[in-house]
Amino acid sequence: MESEKYTFNISLSVLNHLGRNLYRTFPTVIGEAVSNAWDANAENVWIKIDRENNRFWIKDDGAGMDSEDFKEKFLKIGYSKRTLGGMTSPKPQSRPYIGNKGIGKLALLSCADKITIISRKSSEDDYIGGTIDNSGLNKAIKDDISSHNYPLDPVNDSLFTKIKVGHTNGTIICFEGIKEGIHNIDNFLKKIIALHFRFSLIDKNFNIYLDGELITFASLKNIAEKTEFVWNINNWDKDEYLKKYCNKIYKTIPIQMSDGITGFIASVEFPKDRNIHSTGEKVGVDLFVNGRVRETDILKHIPSAQLPENYLYGQIHFNALDGDEKDRFISSREGVLADDPLYKNFLSELKKTILSIMDQWDDLRDERGKDGNFETASKFKKAKSLYREVKKEYSGESGEGGDEFLTELTDDAAFNSTSYIECFISENLLRRHIRNNGGFSECLNIDLKKQTCLQRKPDEQDSWCKYCQGQKSKEGLEELKKSAKMEIQVRSDEDDLLMYLDYLDLAELIKNSVLKEEDKPYKPLRNSVMHTSRLTEQAKIKLTSVFDNVIATVKKLVGGNGGQKTKE
Repeated sequence: MESEKYTFNISLSVLNHLGRNLYRTFPTVIGEAVSNAWDANAENVWIKIDRENNRFWIKDDGAGMDSEDFKEKFLKIGYSKRTLGGMTSPKPQSRPYIGNKGIGKLALLSCADKITIISRKSSEDDYIGGTIDNSGLNKAIKDDISSHNYPLDPVNDSLFTKIKVGHTNGTIICFEGIKEGIHNIDNFLKKIIALHFRFSLIDKNFNIYLDGELITFASLKNIAEKTEFVWNINNWDKDEYLKKYCNKIYKTIPIQMSDGITGFIASVEFPKDRNIHSTGEKVGVDLFVNGRVRETDILKHIPSAQLPENYLYGQIHFNALDGDEKDRFISSREGVLADDPLYKNFLSELKKTILSIMDQWDDLRDERGKDGNFETASKFKKAKSLYREVKKEYSGESGEGGDEFLTELTDDAAFNSTSYIECFISENLLRRHIRNNGGFSECLNIDLKKQTCLQRKPDEQDSWCKYCQGQKSKEGLEELKKSAKMEIQVRSDEDDLLMYLDYLDLAELIKNSVLKEEDKPYKPLRNSVMHTSRLTEQAKIKLTSVFDNVIATVKKLVGGNGGQKTKE
């Protein structure tokens, strides 16, 4: 057989499959260009926006490229700086490379109609470069032209006249015809860049400028000032954001994770405080590797459907994900391979950490006098939440220390509120049980001649029967209404004498050993609650104990048949 040399002939359509259409957001494209500048050993990146003409430039002072670099490295899809080396630089490469697959540059093609790249290694060199027009590229793909038969368009020098001033070395990229327009205002972009790039943690000399202004964590001041609690991972002490800008933190809590994991998780006062300049985007818990965000909102992988998630944001750094020869990042470079063992172990540990934080958050919020996780809160905490809501109607109460006094009442109000509901439920269940099993309709404590109920004497508090006690209470209500000149009906059924009896009276009526000796303290405690008294700690403990008995008794009595009529 005759031997012949064969070579691959790559269709330009592969650019679409590899990533030309993977990147859609303006900030993401900026991120890819900033990462390229980092890998080029740049110290400064300048972003210049021209909204009027719907275009922007990204300039760096990195190693720059000559014609050979541009052809064999930048335009070579799949070129890996890690394995094959980056651009030649006067300074040795002391940073970890961000790029790996050599396809991230395709992101630059996704948000604009046309991009133009120029670059040079020194002020003595001429600029080299070319223009990629997406409309021409689309036609070439449609005509199935191979990559080596598609030349780039020439550079329009007028695009770079101003921005080249003072630029001695590095790369400049111009993006024209932004597909969705440049609607993002500078404050928003500053926040996005400040949030997504923490390269300064590795190299303090790396700076990013937007329209001439250095981007710092001052752009995140609004979020920082709304930060309430911070969980510090493994004694993280390198973060200027926490030290300098989060100056209203109520409490910092240390947490431990595996070696190599650092950063922080924080919570804000209200979920809306995570919003980024009214754009609808929110700050989340992001995963960073070597200074670049690799996974935004990482909690989406460990959802718990709990309220605290809506309050959390943070930055977790785990450089080990890029610390060996294994490539763990998906093609879009904005995520980690889900089945990677190291990443899976990390997510498993993070889930435990987040759940622990959520539990602590609930108690910390309560400590501050604020609502926590209502869905998982105890009835006592929910009662406190209700009290805080009602208290707002009395905020600014006249009198010295009025608001402080209302805050002081919180725990008492919550205890009494839950106690009242316990009374309300247990007593109404017993009333229904009595009605469904016959009730009562006449005096039960008459003398032998059936004349009348024995008159209660001063030293015989319980000498009247329950029927007559109810009648007496009913008469008392009528007297109160008369003195108040009120003619409306107050109780749902003012003729139902059971409505005038409490748990002890009702339990005695049932006469099947419902009433226990340990229930006797119920009445004075119950009446104190009904009369809005503040209870002592001893009384609260006693009432809680009594309620445990009452609840168990009522459940046993009506639980099986729901209080329906029993068979004789």
